[in-house]
Amino acid sequence: MDTIGQLKSQVIREVEATSSLQELEEVRVKALGKKGHLTLLMKDLGQKTPEERKTLGAELNVLKDALTQALDLKKVKLETETINAKLGKETLDITLPPRPDQKGIVHPLSHALDEVIRIFGQMGFVVAEGPDIEEDFFNFTALNFPPEHPARQEHDTFYMPPSPDGQPLLLRTHTSPVQIRTMTAGEPPIRIISTGRTYRSDYDATHSPMFHQIEVLVVDTKTHMGHLKGCIEEFCRLFFEDPNLKLRFRPGFFPFTEPSAEVDIMWKDGKWLEILGCGMVHPNVLRNCNIDPDKYQGFAVGMGLDRVTMLKYGIDDLRLFYETDLRWLNHYGFTPEARG
Repeated sequence: MDTIGQLKSQVIREVEATSSLQELEEVRVKALGKKGHLTLLMKDLGQKTPEERKTLGAELNVLKDALTQALDLKKVKLETETINAKLGKETLDITLPPRPDQKGIVHPLSHALDEVIRIFGQMGFVVAEGPDIEEDFFNFTALNFPPEHPARQEHDTFYMPPSPDGQPLLLRTHTSPVQIRTMTAGEPPIRIISTGRTYRSDYDATHSPMFHQIEVLVVDTKTHMGHLKGCIEEFCRLFFEDPNLKLRFRPGFFPFTEPSAEVDIMWKDGKWLEILGCGMVHPNVLRNCNIDPDKYQGFAVGMGLDRVTMLKYGIDDLRLFYETDLRWLNHYGFTPEARG
């Protein structure tokens, strides 16, 4: 009994004498830790008689509760003192002006992409995506590119080390592989828009090694060239915000469409500007995707997002999109609210 009373008095005195949380923790460990005084007394209970264990055990539990309460109260007191001391040293000058709350700026390419997706979304298209590092089959072979096509050459395309199975890999040169992946993964009808980064070995005021493309694909049993023309006209007049915008379709050639067309728009200076290519999906492309060309047909549209963005917002150098100049971004960018 005397030992318990002495231990209680000693620990409480040490608790009251502490002046920091670190000192308090040292007292706690000394009294209640694995090798603390109270813990050792608890271990000695095994050597006592049943009557002694009953009496002494109850007294030790009361002691533990008392010490724990004393430690907790002191901890609260020390924490409060620490906070008050910190607040006493810190000052806040409420006469100072607040820090400016700067909002982020939406890049014109991001803003234009939102518009493109919204317009085609209203026409019933859904967005499809694919990898930037693509297989030769999806990027060239399935799209009816012959082996000797210039686009397959290293001066035009960024090639990667082949895959473990020997399949040639490359940075995709267009987003058309997304069309192939979509057609091979499911049955028509298909109505998608694919967007994303593409890569070609080019760099000047109107070309960049990395740029963005938008591609549109429709495959079903009824789609024809008239639907293609109507879709493009509707998109261009909505995107460029000109209901009277003049367009013309010129015969063109692409390995993956037949017939193919180049599309020009009459721009503000009265000159025709080419903005995209399109055509009916080539039967060979459908066959490569295990789609019967005698039953299904469709159209595809491809355009550079960077190109139409430059036209719409009067930007004359493609390279400016990627120079991370905040002055330029503040001039051509959009507020976050504008994305809605």
